[in-house]
Amino acid sequence: MRRLLLVHTGGTLGMSGRRPHALKPGAFFRTVRQRVPELTKLAQLEFELFSNVDSCEMQPELWTRLATLLHERLDDFDGAVITHGTDTLSDTASALSFMLKNLDKPVVLTGAQRPLGEVRSDARMNLIDAVTAALHGPKEVTVCFDSHLFRGNRVRKVSIAEYDAFDSPNHPVLGVLGVEARFQPGLARKGRRTLWPNVVPDVFLLRIFPGLDPALVLPMLPRLKGLVVEAYGAGNFPVSKALGRSLEPVFSEAQRLKIPVVVVSQAHRNGVDLSLYESGSLARSYGAISGGDLTMSAAVVKLMHGLAHVAPRGLREYLERSVAGERS
Repeated sequence: MRRLLLVHTGGTLGMSGRRPHALKPGAFFRTVRQRVPELTKLAQLEFELFSNVDSCEMQPELWTRLATLLHERLDDFDGAVITHGTDTLSDTASALSFMLKNLDKPVVLTGAQRPLGEVRSDARMNLIDAVTAALHGPKEVTVCFDSHLFRGNRVRKVSIAEYDAFDSPNHPVLGVLGVEARFQPGLARKGRRTLWPNVVPDVFLLRIFPGLDPALVLPMLPRLKGLVVEAYGAGNFPVSKALGRSLEPVFSEAQRLKIPVVVVSQAHRNGVDLSLYESGSLARSYGAISGGDLTMSAAVVKLMHGLAHVAPRGLREYLERSVAGERS
């Protein structure tokens, strides 16, 4: 029987408690054996308790530890399943996709909207599907949720209360687990699996909104190593000086301080094109980098990762190309 590593990090799937009372971390592995005994018919599972926290507590230091654990242990298994809270699942999946270069085994993240111990939980099917994907799916970092398999660095959380909690608006699904499980080939490997575990977390995400005062942003720039701007549409932001809210000084000061700026879109579909409008062209003249159709999570994590592993002169090229299937 094929062997899988099941790593628990925490999240709703493994929590205990009864609504309306607050949920809290529970005895996950005992609950899995009781509630989903058929997992042992699919694979020989080895359990690894990595952490038992709400996913809002998953920080970059934990991404590094998790990637290192997987890299060190994957040789002994046919794949890995990671149970994770939904709130930052896309961030962890993005981080692992950059840290585990040229994966030769499937690494599948999953979670749930209701704890495994509840009667109407989606956790049971998500676990079964994730194990199936780790046995037969593409050899890359993926997210398995609501009978769909997504590329890990392409997903967004789109729902708090429905079971179809994730979507991949700019990339087709890699698998559908219906009556039959069907999977796409996934990424092509270009060498041996290597570990690139470090990140520089001194990055800020600036979401553009009407009324944003650039005077609030400028004082923080000297503390940053990188900036992601979540702009309107194709990469738009205010540039008119009439009301004193032009964001041109932000881009100008970032260039002076040699802070890389990546522009992504608030729109979920399609991506940034800095050549279409005046503000985008202005940003580009100050050295801003188009994030294309990167998700917010992938843009922030990739910038953190690039700052740690790529020389400044090569950072633009690293951010503008697809490293792990994260952009079109």
